[in-house]
Amino acid sequence: MKGTYVLIIENHEDTEIEIGKIGSVRFKRGFYAYVGSALSGLEQRIGRHLRGRNKKLHWHIDYFLVNPVVEIKGVIYAETEDRKECEIAANVGMQLDSIAHFGCTDCSCKSHLFFSTSLTELEEDVYSSFHASGEHFLATKINPV
Repeated sequence: MKGTYVLIIENHEDTEIEIGKIGSVRFKRGFYAYVGSALSGLEQRIGRHLRGRNKKLHWHIDYFLVNPVVEIKGVIYAETEDRKECEIAANVGMQLDSIAHFGCTDCSCKSHLFFSTSLTELEEDVYSSFHASGEHFLATKINPV
């Protein structure tokens, strides 16, 4: 199954993290939406992100997620035949601040990581971006362990 997903992430404190070739990035305390895609294996890709901190750091998001003050709160995803990640990222980017060049080395987008101080606002903007793209989506809350 292929598709597009958005990780809903909480960063519990202001922090600075080395992000691959981007270098050092300052992240404010608050909520983030990361837009990604899986050309095959959507469930496996999401599962990899949820797996925890013991994984090879490959994508920009991996460097962010392994930080102990960062926590995935939920996943919003849609099974899609076409790549919708850039369209959804563009829609979210019209509503929220972004982290420049994050997660978009293989496209011409400004970013695939977006910030809000409000979890409700962030989720509403992501939901409306899926609606605008014409995709039916599912939202899954992640319960803390």
